[in-house]
Amino acid sequence: MYWISISVILFFLLGCNKVNEDCNANVYPNAPELEWHTEASGSGEEAHGHFIMTCSDGGYLQIGETGFIPNSAKVLVVKTNNLGSVVWQKEFSSGGHNLGNSAIEASDGYIICGALNENSTLIKLDKNSGNEIFNQSVDNGGSDAFEHLALSTTGMIAVGYINANDITNTFYTEGEAYLTFLDSNGLKLNGLSLNNFMSHAYRIQSYNEYFFIAGLTEDASEFALIKIDNQGNVIWNKTFGGTKSDHCFGMDISDNGYIFLTGHTLSGTVNWDTYTMKIDPNGELVWEAKAGNPRGFAPEFIHDEAWGLKCTADGGCIIVAGTGDEYGQYKRRCGNNGDDSNTWHVYLIKFDSNGSIEWEKTYGGGEGLDWAGEDIDLTADGGAIVAVDNGQFGFLKIKPFQ
Repeated sequence: MYWISISVILFFLLGCNKVNEDCNANVYPNAPELEWHTEASGSGEEAHGHFIMTCSDGGYLQIGETGFIPNSAKVLVVKTNNLGSVVWQKEFSSGGHNLGNSAIEASDGYIICGALNENSTLIKLDKNSGNEIFNQSVDNGGSDAFEHLALSTTGMIAVGYINANDITNTFYTEGEAYLTFLDSNGLKLNGLSLNNFMSHAYRIQSYNEYFFIAGLTEDASEFALIKIDNQGNVIWNKTFGGTKSDHCFGMDISDNGYIFLTGHTLSGTVNWDTYTMKIDPNGELVWEAKAGNPRGFAPEFIHDEAWGLKCTADGGCIIVAGTGDEYGQYKRRCGNNGDDSNTWHVYLIKFDSNGSIEWEKTYGGGEGLDWAGEDIDLTADGGAIVAVDNGQFGFLKIKPFQ
């Protein structure tokens, strides 16, 4: 007589049928499939992207670092065509502490936000060649950086932080939020502390001649959102969150002025879950939603960390996250495809206009290959492009879903 353990029975009951597909706890037939994936390497041992965007020519631009702060990091910028083939890539550094945080597209170039040698930096690049148009740094105070940028009538407005306490953290530095007015050549005109409203300013976007800035409050305890005019006068400020840590990293604004924020939270959750909200143009909360653990593992071991968001035409949004076991103490395999909780995956969630999940899906690179979603943008065909952290700059194209 042969005895079969309960764990073996569960292994087959929960197993996946196809290689390289995830065992989602909830399967959504309407979730889009992966279309293609490519990657680009930097000169450093690894590369880590933070931001991706669809360009006006149909290609994609990803920004981050290669190497490691504080000793060997270089800003890495990679431009691909619409199929993910590299058109050009550039690296920038001064010393070993350099950050590539985001970018915007202007009519005559791409403007990269970040830091060189712990000073806030803007680098403008030619679209066709990636050659420098300008490279401007400013010491705004202590260890500082620009996180994001918006064009204004007088030039540009950049947001970020100054006086970082945790200088090796590329996400929340325990510093002071700061806003910088710059001319069209990247030269500083004026600066303004935002530290009464948030401790780290992460995103800025314009709407109807006003600017909206999202970030994290002191100790990364709440989502923070402020509305300012083009002189930096605060129209209103809001905070959102629960009783524990709430980390805000993604923002977008719909065509009718609704503001979407995303990040991750420990408030009312077993462990880190994605945390997304829709806010009306007056700063009032419309809905909030928490979601996580899409592969059905033990939730106390799983981190679901959201970093980027885009509004969709239906009044909802799509967010990107990474999902996996941060602790290395719990390994549950998923069928015969080599998936286990310690292997990280890209995690996408599509919310409708009321905050209900239309679909969610994870995308993995295969057995033992970590994929984490870092940012997302929509593509002209109704799909999406995702920045993937897999030790390189991963470009993941998702098939049309809208």
